[in-house]
Amino acid sequence: MSRFWLSILPQVLFVFATTGVLWAAANAAAAFAFLSLSMLVPLLWMLRNLSRIDSWLDSPTVENIPEASGLWEGVFSRLRRMVKQRNLSERQMEIRLHDLQQAIAALPDGIVILDAGAHIEWCNPMAEEYFGLDGRRDFGQQISYLVRQPLFVEYLAEDQTDLPCILRMGNDRILSIQIIPYADNKKLLLARDITRIENVERMRRDFVANVSHELRTPLTVVNGFLETLSDMGASADPEMMKRSLDLMSGQTDRMKRLVEDLLTLSKLENVENMLAEEEVNVPMLVRQIHQDAISLSGNHRIELSIETDAGLRGNMEELRSGFGNLVSNAVRYTPEGGKISLTWKLQDGNAVFSVKDSGIGIEKEHIPRLTERFYRVDRSRSRGTGGTGLGLAIVKHVLGRHSARLEIESEFGKGSTFSAIFPPSRVIADMGDTIR
Repeated sequence: MSRFWLSILPQVLFVFATTGVLWAAANAAAAFAFLSLSMLVPLLWMLRNLSRIDSWLDSPTVENIPEASGLWEGVFSRLRRMVKQRNLSERQMEIRLHDLQQAIAALPDGIVILDAGAHIEWCNPMAEEYFGLDGRRDFGQQISYLVRQPLFVEYLAEDQTDLPCILRMGNDRILSIQIIPYADNKKLLLARDITRIENVERMRRDFVANVSHELRTPLTVVNGFLETLSDMGASADPEMMKRSLDLMSGQTDRMKRLVEDLLTLSKLENVENMLAEEEVNVPMLVRQIHQDAISLSGNHRIELSIETDAGLRGNMEELRSGFGNLVSNAVRYTPEGGKISLTWKLQDGNAVFSVKDSGIGIEKEHIPRLTERFYRVDRSRSRGTGGTGLGLAIVKHVLGRHSARLEIESEFGKGSTFSAIFPPSRVIADMGDTIR
């Protein structure tokens, strides 16, 4: 038996017992009047409380739940507990929903919720950035009206959810788009920025093609001379043989340099190859590089300026390779009689090794790609200098391993300045060297 009936049963028994006593002691009319009154009073009390509940339902909050006594006190008390529990559940649900929205907003991918007609219901900040949307302004808009790319419109119409669609946006961003259906004909549009991945893939393709081309040319030359000498046999002209051997030697040296640079680059890119640090006497190192540059140069004015005795915490051989590539590039691309200046100095707490030349300079559009492997501003001119096309890529990786950066300033026809800038954390204040 429920708690309600257990509480009301004594009152019911009391009413019927009293009615029976009145029937026996008085008369039926008195008993009937008492019974009617005993039923009417609870009925009116019940109707009053039902009216109060009806009014409360217009604004169902814990604060305005009616007060009562008797049986209704228990009812209102239970109602109060239920409302409190509901409010608590709603608050917890709001917190979870807020956390979920924040998590979705923090995702690096763009997310757009579309209805059955591809109208926008919601989007996260990354989707707004990728597609130029505004979640409030564009709510209910057909997404194909806002993303006006024929490839995207076609992909949306075909509803091919198994394969992504690659879009090239106007800001040089490349997006991978995929539509995932869910619920009642709704769609989830996912957009991922794959610009970096595509660039890496392009660089890989270019790298394979460039390595093949760089090796094929000297191999073709060597193979051609070998066939010529083989056909001539013992009657070969000594002068021609000497010239052929010299040219083959030059081509094999070129292949050797290319392979050595590839091995150096591979070693620098190997994540397991930890940087072996030591105290590097940079003033002494740049003097050696200066002498090497003079030996490499034909008829250049090569000046050296050491403005500080500071050294670096790093790897001597890697720094020699990085600095050496900057200097050899300056020598190769500066015309005979030009000027090259090497400088080692402290600037705003940073240590800076700069190489300035009076060469032909570089157009601004080429500067961001100069450190890519085999990237050449002028392919024919670059090969004529004897470079492998890997020098600045090596410099970039060497500096990266030393927490440094490369800055390039150049103006076409007026020369260039390449600066390797090391942070204060790498600088050793005084190596005890003497500035000269």
